[in-house]
Amino acid sequence: MTALQEAVEAALSRSGALARADEHHVERAVQQRMAQGVAQAIDDRGTLVVEAGTGVGKTFAYLVPTLLSGARALISTATKSLQDQLFLRDLPRLRDSLQIPVTIASRLACTRGRKGSGVPARICWPRSPVPVS
Repeated sequence: MTALQEAVEAALSRSGALARADEHHVERAVQQRMAQGVAQAIDDRGTLVVEAGTGVGKTFAYLVPTLLSGARALISTATKSLQDQLFLRDLPRLRDSLQIPVTIASRLACTRGRKGSGVPARICWPRSPVPVS
């Protein structure tokens, strides 16, 4: 198991960073397996295609390894409402829970263009500034 996979397993465990930040966090075996696959794909600089049903915890399963790796990633969503959920709720929550360094957290950006396509002309920045410590 790689260092990234170990960090992901620890973060998503019943006693990990997410559980300490949220008393309602529940460790899910399927979420752990998906997150381990994402971590492996990041480590291998490979590709991973995953299909999972409702309630698996897909969002955290791909965001946790991505954030912990510090790697550059492009995450595309099918709807603007999911994009807003990721950028305004999930990413800040994970940034705080995982104690992501400011150097990584300050590089988060949400881009939107015509019909929702990403273009540099329109960038959504967080509603509140990322604290620098």
